[in-house]
Amino acid sequence: MIYLDNSSTTRQYNEVTDLQYKMAKENFGNPSSLHSMGFEAGNLLYDARKEIEDELYGNGIAIFTSSGTESNNMALISSAHKMRRRGKRIITTKIEHPAIIETCKRLEEEGFLVDYLDVDTSGSIDIENLEKTLGHDTILLSIMTVNNEVGTIEPVVPVFKILKRYNEENSTSIIFHTDAVQAFGKLPMDVAPFDLISASGHKLHGPKGTGFLYMNKNLKLKPFITGGGQEDGYRSGTENTIGIAGFGLASKLACENLIVKTHDMGKVNDYLWNGIKSEIKDIRLNGAEDLGYSLYDNGKRCPSILNVSFYGTRGEVILHTLEQDKIFVSTGSACSSNKTGDSHVLQAMGRSHKEIESAIRFSFSEFNTIDEMDIVIDRVKKAVDRFRKLGSFR
Repeated sequence: MIYLDNSSTTRQYNEVTDLQYKMAKENFGNPSSLHSMGFEAGNLLYDARKEIEDELYGNGIAIFTSSGTESNNMALISSAHKMRRRGKRIITTKIEHPAIIETCKRLEEEGFLVDYLDVDTSGSIDIENLEKTLGHDTILLSIMTVNNEVGTIEPVVPVFKILKRYNEENSTSIIFHTDAVQAFGKLPMDVAPFDLISASGHKLHGPKGTGFLYMNKNLKLKPFITGGGQEDGYRSGTENTIGIAGFGLASKLACENLIVKTHDMGKVNDYLWNGIKSEIKDIRLNGAEDLGYSLYDNGKRCPSILNVSFYGTRGEVILHTLEQDKIFVSTGSACSSNKTGDSHVLQAMGRSHKEIESAIRFSFSEFNTIDEMDIVIDRVKKAVDRFRKLGSFR
């Protein structure tokens, strides 16, 4: 099996699975209980929280959630409700994950105003356009760190500098949130200049059903789920202790030697792209050609993602053809819900219906190898050639 759908989900680290199995048998106490088993469970929560907070820039707290989607919902809804007396304008982009787009639509129904920023052909926002969009009634800015379909690293560091200057000059406090689901554990986040950061466990070899919202200590959002006061009152409900402990361990393992892992992933990514370019004609890379390895490499492409359109094919057919050889990829329209089925991300980048229909996303992990890519190049070429020959007889 060659698994190249890591932006959808990842295989858990064996160490994470072993930890969860042991906890399910032995350390299953409720962390709110006063006895020793509850105390032990509470320690595991503390360790996981500290592990994640240490990987970030150290001026906030990690609130555990059930997913990156819940974290995004919490960030936007709680921020909007907290700031609504000062203004009702939210700024985001046209290429955000549906967890952001759909939440913004919900907030629009509540009377909030949302500006959706355009992107260029590589999927990057225009800084000058953002600066012009900021206004006295702007309360929240949400821009993803790495796009989940094409891998573009958004200019979050320059955006932070603009926002900081604007806040100081206008004596205001616009909240800056990022969806870092495709960035945390893939790029160093210790210089992350955000008020709020969303991430998900199963994108970095941790368990499904886990996520966190990292919040600046000075922000103090309103509670998102009320009840028994867990997670410092921000998100009540008995914590998923087993999942959270697994998430903490996965974060530690993913971020160990991260620079080396990311560059190795980049070598595999480049090898596949160069092989596809040399073996298959009539293709188009969706996203930037150059790979980036930090938050400062805005406009470049994260090494974890390669999105290619193979003209004259249908991505879904290529996907299932590769699946027969136990090669697992995804299409460029995996997260779409509009009538045409076309990816809203590729649409925003100006791609045609035919280009979108023929797009395949290859997404990598630290476990992928160059030897695997030789097989992938061969199988993709055969699948594309076969489809194009069949198509010529239609």
